[in-house]
Amino acid sequence: MKKLFSICIAFVLIEIAIFIVVGNWLGILSTLLLIVLASLFGAMLTKKQGLESVQTIQNSIRRGEPPGQAMIDAFLVFLGGVLFLLPGFLTDIIAFTLVLPWTRRLYKPIILEWIRKKMKNSEMIIIQR
Repeated sequence: MKKLFSICIAFVLIEIAIFIVVGNWLGILSTLLLIVLASLFGAMLTKKQGLESVQTIQNSIRRGEPPGQAMIDAFLVFLGGVLFLLPGFLTDIIAFTLVLPWTRRLYKPIILEWIRKKMKNSEMIIIQR
């Protein structure tokens, strides 16, 4: 828990530093406008990618296939959408990598390994109906 708290504090401090540097370089209004535009564009992109992920999940279920990969995609798009809500350049950059399909592939092995580790340690329970 302390490690997560430390990471969050470091993340916030980095965001503030980036705001200061970009604000000095572009000016206050331009910096704020850039943040707002990035968030709006990110929200539109997240909506589009999220709907595609949900459709992929539905199609997999209709075909009788497990929707595992599609669910990981949907989770990453959701996480990217949450990051777009937070003001900051670093969060926007990370959010774009989570939402865009060709960069989202970089995160899938990490998520799959985390799930495998949790299942191996019996920390994850799968409920079947």
